[in-house]
Parts: sequence; C-alpha cells; structure tokens
Amino acid sequence: MTGSRILIVEDEPALLRGLKDTFASIGYTVLTAADGETGLDLAVSKDPDLILLDIMLPRVNGYEICRTVRARGLEMPILMLTAKGQEEDIILGLNLGADDYITKPFSIGELIARTNAFLRRRRSSGAAICRFGEFELHYMTHRLFRNGQEVIMTAKEFQLLAYFGRHPGCALTRAAILEAVWGNSVTVTERSIDRCVVTLRAKVEPKPHRPIYIQTIRDVGYRFEPEQEE
Repeated sequence: MTGSRILIVEDEPALLRGLKDTFASIGYTVLTAADGETGLDLAVSKDPDLILLDIMLPRVNGYEICRTVRARGLEMPILMLTAKGQEEDIILGLNLGADDYITKPFSIGELIARTNAFLRRRRSSGAAICRFGEFELHYMTHRLFRNGQEVIMTAKEFQLLAYFGRHPGCALTRAAILEAVWGNSVTVTERSIDRCVVTLRAKVEPKPHRPIYIQTIRDVGYRFEPEQEE
C-alpha cells in the first residue's frame, strides 16, 4: 500500500530499475539491492514492510536471505521472483520462510496487486476474527460461523482453517502445513492434509469441487484466499 517501504533484491539491472520506478511512481518508498549480500543487510537493518526477492543472486542467494531474515525474527512478507518450471526451488524457498512466489515473466499489474494484498493483510493479521465470504472464524473461541449460524468442525479442521486464516494469500507447502497443524506425529502423511482439506472445503466452499477460498497450488500445496467473490 502506498507509503509502505519495500525492498527489491534483483540482479537483472533492467528489471530492477523498472520495478523501482514503477513502485516509486505509485507512492512506495523503494529500497533496492543488486546482490544478495546488500539485500540481506538492507532487510535486517531497514526492516522493510515487504521484500521482493530473486532467488539466484550473487554473493548470497535468496534462500539464505529467507533463512536469515526469519531466524532474526523478522516477519515481513517475502515474495519470491522465480523462473518457470522450478517447483523444487519454489518449495525450498517457501519452506525457508518465503510467503509466496510469482514466476517470470510476470504482469506488473499482478505483482502490484499481490504486493498491495500482502501489505493490507499484514496490517490486519493480528485480528481475532478472520472473515471470508459468509464466514467468520473466531480464533479465541475456536468457532466458525456462517451468517451467524455455527458450523460444526473437528479439532483438526479448525486448526487447519486457523492456520490458513493466519497466512492469507501465502503459498503453503504440505511440509509446512504438516509441521504447523500435525506437529511431529510419525503416523501422519501429506495425504492427511489432502483429506482434511476435502472435508473442510465441503463446509466452507460454495462449490467444493471448484474451490475459491482454499486453492490448490500444483506440486506445492495450498493457498487461502479470503478476498473472493462467490
């Protein structure tokens, strides 16, 4: 959102310059770095509101930036800029702390929209209630309501939906979901997530076979998009 400070870490000069000019023109304060070492230093010292991060960088790569930023306790959204066909690289970056990714070449309009959405959601991330469509998810009381009527959920369904609600718009890998919702249980597999998602969709999606809130990301995991029209 305008007035926010973003950090762009990208080693392609033309792309870096274009992104800087575009975001500055719509009111952002823009910090830039053409290598990972400078990018990491700015991320830690300037605490930007959001980071646009290329993965393959000189000196320090994007993975190490993600790892170090999260290890320092910094929670700003990190949006990775990736090449097509790099599912394994995407999953690694997400598991190291990135929130989402966008593949090159990308639409600048889409990138601006995604950036605005992350910043807007970050400002409301401390809310006690997550609202989406006709639903209200109350974190403190562990209850879900649809138009004022309670929706009965299992404990795992609530925990999974709460995890989604706390990370709106983020690309969440199955490994990250397993760790957050199921913990270290050795009897649980990634198929357990998929089964729980199926039952959860049946309760919150207008059309469970065409989900709009709990979206599948092929080869990665899931993304929760609360800002949807039915």
